[in-house]
Amino acid sequence: MASVSKNLIFFLLSTLSIFPTHPHPLDPLTPAEFTKVQSIVNNSYPKTKPQRSLSLYLPGHKIVSDEVYGGYGYPVLTFDEQIAANAMPFKYTPFLESIRKRGLKVEEVVCSSFAIGWYGEQRRNRRVVRVLCNYLDGSVNLYMRPIEGITVTVDLEEMKILGFVDRSTVPVPKADGTDYRESSQELPLGSLLKGISIRQSDGPSFTIDGHTIRWDNWDFHLSFDARAGPDYIPGINI
Repeated sequence: MASVSKNLIFFLLSTLSIFPTHPHPLDPLTPAEFTKVQSIVNNSYPKTKPQRSLSLYLPGHKIVSDEVYGGYGYPVLTFDEQIAANAMPFKYTPFLESIRKRGLKVEEVVCSSFAIGWYGEQRRNRRVVRVLCNYLDGSVNLYMRPIEGITVTVDLEEMKILGFVDRSTVPVPKADGTDYRESSQELPLGSLLKGISIRQSDGPSFTIDGHTIRWDNWDFHLSFDARAGPDYIPGINI
């Protein structure tokens, strides 16, 4: 019951929070506001994109602060960069030799890139990703068939392979029993569940106002941020 209620809250939050009656200062930007930000920046820098830290005042449609960023950090990984990095091992002879040494088919190999981690501002690394590979050949569940022992590191700025390590040859797990699709499961899938009925004859016990949720003695603000994930701000009265 509690799980169903939580799912209901998140569903209503996603559908109703588009029209908040009282905007909260920490409400996430709406799609229209993101478009407005893009328009303001493009109009202010029509030829080249700014390498700066910008602060915008959306109601006034203007940039209120335009400074060269002097801090530390990296831009997020883009899909285009990751796709390019994932393709690089297949043009790298030592990698291809390692795949063939294991008796694997190159065309069944799928590679994915991951951030290498954060080591503090004292260690100023380049924008490097670690590329790890998995094997299909009889299964759609590639994560159940990792190709162990091989690690490739790629510099995203120069788009070149910085390092390649083949530490050891570990057998790839068998494909049998790894397909998670319903069509591949043997019946019966499990014991039959009895029916369940959920009613709120007097209406819901909670209210949703934009991103503010009130339920019994709970009063909190919930929003989502592309970098930080869920932002939860409690205002609980117990």
